[in-house]
Amino acid sequence: MDLPHPKLDHVCTLEVTLDPIREMGSGRAGARRIIPIVGGRVTGPRLNGKILNLGADWQTIFANGLAELDTRYAMETDDGATIEIINYGFRHGPKEVLEAVARGEVVDPASYYMRTHARLETGDARYDWVNRTLFVGVGARNQSSVQVNLYAIL
Repeated sequence: MDLPHPKLDHVCTLEVTLDPIREMGSGRAGARRIIPIVGGRVTGPRLNGKILNLGADWQTIFANGLAELDTRYAMETDDGATIEIINYGFRHGPKEVLEAVARGEVVDPASYYMRTHARLETGDARYDWVNRTLFVGVGARNQSSVQVNLYAIL
């Protein structure tokens, strides 16, 4: 039996505004840090609204440069629904590229890997479809923000 091939449907672009990094020091697996999420915008064919001023990215940076991204935050849609976003992923690439990203330089997102999988949840019946949909993201780190294009897996 042939199973269907998954397809990706662009849901929205998350423009997430960040506060400065809070370095925690070395943990069990690597350097730990917290990056507060303080706002931003959501635009796209299926979701539009604002990123709320709450949440953070709890990162671990491993010795080989791999960044483990573990975020929890929320958006409010333009029509008033609150949707929680839990996004987990990895960022890695050539050392010189990651160093440029860390300095806040503009870097071609194709020169490094930043991918996530996301779970969205809401109690608002108008957006119940997010509770039963899997999402993947492709991202880029900017000096004081992150952009993630979020896709539903169909």
